[in-house]
Amino acid sequence: MMKQTVLIVDDDRNLRYALRRILEPNGYMVEEAGSAEEALDRLDPQRHSIVFMDLRMTGMSGLEGLKLIREIDTKIPVIIMTAFGTTELAIEAVKLGAYDFILKPFEVDDIVRLTEQASNAYRLMTRRVDMVQKPAPESQEADTLIGRSRPMQEVYKQIGRVAQSSATVLIRGASGTGKELVARAIYHHSNRNAQPFLAVNCAAIPEGLLESELFGHERGAFTSAEHRRIGKFERAHGGTLFLDEIGDMSTVTQAKILRVLQDGVIERVGGNEPIHVDARIIAATHRDLAQMIDSGGFREDLFFRLNVFTIELPSLDERKDDIPLLVQYFVARGNQQLGKSVTQIPDETISKLSEHNWRGNVRELENVIGRALIITNGPTLLPESIQFGDEVQPVQSPDGEVTDEELLDRVFSRLAHQFDHESGDPILATLEREMLSRAMEREQGNQVHAAKLLGMSRQTLRNRLSARPDSESEITDEDQA
Repeated sequence: MMKQTVLIVDDDRNLRYALRRILEPNGYMVEEAGSAEEALDRLDPQRHSIVFMDLRMTGMSGLEGLKLIREIDTKIPVIIMTAFGTTELAIEAVKLGAYDFILKPFEVDDIVRLTEQASNAYRLMTRRVDMVQKPAPESQEADTLIGRSRPMQEVYKQIGRVAQSSATVLIRGASGTGKELVARAIYHHSNRNAQPFLAVNCAAIPEGLLESELFGHERGAFTSAEHRRIGKFERAHGGTLFLDEIGDMSTVTQAKILRVLQDGVIERVGGNEPIHVDARIIAATHRDLAQMIDSGGFREDLFFRLNVFTIELPSLDERKDDIPLLVQYFVARGNQQLGKSVTQIPDETISKLSEHNWRGNVRELENVIGRALIITNGPTLLPESIQFGDEVQPVQSPDGEVTDEELLDRVFSRLAHQFDHESGDPILATLEREMLSRAMEREQGNQVHAAKLLGMSRQTLRNRLSARPDSESEITDEDQA
């Protein structure tokens, strides 16, 4: 998997060097420019995924450079760097389309976190979603909604009907059915596809922080609010905002979302100035909102605002005719990721998969296939390689003894230069969870030693451990279908 390339733009050579020392060990390729003019000469939308740019430089300012970069490509996240005295200009830059800004002097952990967020945002905006009846896994240029069953054909039709409008869309389906992919497909086929696509997982952000994430905050709004913050609604102006797992949002925040849908107006936390925003809302949930209305957990008026156009995603058990196609695709993709050459899938293997009750839906199927490929050595995916849930057995050596070292070495060697936490690839996500668990067990919970073993910074390890879902309902960012 190709690494993402970050372009650092600053007239301070020492700062460029410091950022390089932070980003390269975290898996990014880095290029440098000493001025905005040089950056514009070097900028290549086909190569650069993120730009860090100083606000005040000799010659053209960062604000002027931002405007010209936005003319070249509206989707490249530009992160503005600024000293404390120029935060208002940095905020203005965000209003003009910068992804975010960071204050100098900055913390290493903040740079890593912000780069990972920008990297994921870039992937969501640029990696298209194809809707196909026959997968072409040799192409890695797109994510894919796969299926030719009648329920999936209806989903494709609904995406086509709603994409070109500005209607609010509610996507309903169990965890693992592909809600994020459907939201991105709508975005990529809409007339807003040149503008931002931002996603917020309402279940993954503590309620105390969710309002600030969505609406921003004013300086002093709460203890740690040292400067004004622009929220996702303002940053998605002109584009699309995906509210994943909206059923997990408190009724207080729901009331503020309702105001946006009714009036197109937000207020930052701690502020009283109405701010007009134009962001198309696509919401998703695995919950029964009608039942939540009856119990007082969800506002009926918000439900009616969201329910303008609803897409119901079928469970995998409702579209088992698609299992052979899905398995074919996941095996081919896994071959590329793991360096495997599995070319034969016996009917017995398909039968075993088709008889299973897929509570985790397509995501569970992909995880099962990814796990099976790890332990498959020959060209055939045998039925005994398929393990479900509690059936999963540790990797064993030929003499039958469990060897964590063997699993780690095998996976590390194959993924050392391919692994990307924000790739959106569920096979890699499955392997990451296994790698993190084994590394932490092997180092007896010592994060410093586990991070060294995995070849990443301690903060990156902590971020990825904290992002690991503890329940199926929390796995929403990588819905695949």
